[in-house]
Amino acid sequence: MGVDAMSRRLIALLVVLALVALGTLGCESATSGATRLGQQLGLINEQQKGSIDRTTQAFRKSFHDLTEQEEYSLGRAVAAQIIARYGLYHEPSLTAYVNRVGKAVVVVSSRPEIYGGYHFAVLDSDEPNAFSAPGGFIFVTRGLLRIVPNEDALAGVLAHEVGHVAEKHGLAAINKDRLMDAFGILGREAGRTMQKENLVKLTDLYEGAVGDILKTVVEKGYGRSQEREADEDAVKFASAIGYQPKALLDFLTRLESTAKPGAPRLLSTHAPAAERKAWLEPIVSSLPAGTDPAPREQRFRLAMAKL
Repeated sequence: MGVDAMSRRLIALLVVLALVALGTLGCESATSGATRLGQQLGLINEQQKGSIDRTTQAFRKSFHDLTEQEEYSLGRAVAAQIIARYGLYHEPSLTAYVNRVGKAVVVVSSRPEIYGGYHFAVLDSDEPNAFSAPGGFIFVTRGLLRIVPNEDALAGVLAHEVGHVAEKHGLAAINKDRLMDAFGILGREAGRTMQKENLVKLTDLYEGAVGDILKTVVEKGYGRSQEREADEDAVKFASAIGYQPKALLDFLTRLESTAKPGAPRLLSTHAPAAERKAWLEPIVSSLPAGTDPAPREQRFRLAMAKL
């Protein structure tokens, strides 16, 4: 093959890969169609077509623009590591109650139906916190449940985590350097069979993406803009089903008033309570007040008695 022909083939292959990377050919079928066209034009053979189809699919797994099935798979891996770190609190009736409240909020959320559905669980930890992983895996700790005063506040906390899932904040945590590494592998693999060491590398990149999300969710916390977006979603979702949106605001006030100088901040992976109150107050004042919380008080107390 002459230099010009070889260059033309390589350029064509890299254009296909670039289009996939930029989302122009955002789905697997489009990618396969592009490589089939390349084969028909004589730019690549059957073996090379298969290699590109496989590598572009692996490349997509490094992006936050995943299919719902891929998001679920990634989130399940993150959730497994959260459970391994904290352990589950095995109290079926309490877990069922948290799921009922959480799934009630999900119904009125901006993303009520996702692959695999939403799953809520209680972590066996005294640390007061809540976490969410992509794909609808949401956790609250025993420590958090002990300071939540009522069901309306619990609904607000869970709705905040549902907001993170709905907005795909966890997927955005994937380190962009991993994307460049993946693109480099795919560029090197263009026009030849995927090498074993590069398959291993792509697997490592996928595992690294899980680690990126886990670090953000459990250690660093989300950025201020993401926290604000999730809070705004939370009060809107809770209000839409009849909970009092100000319950989350009242809970934040309680956290702020009980904070001791130098002590670890409650909900340490979330924005400071004072900051969250400032952006929530005007939104809460614009929403309906919600229904009378008194009928919900007894079931809340019965559920929390299991702690």
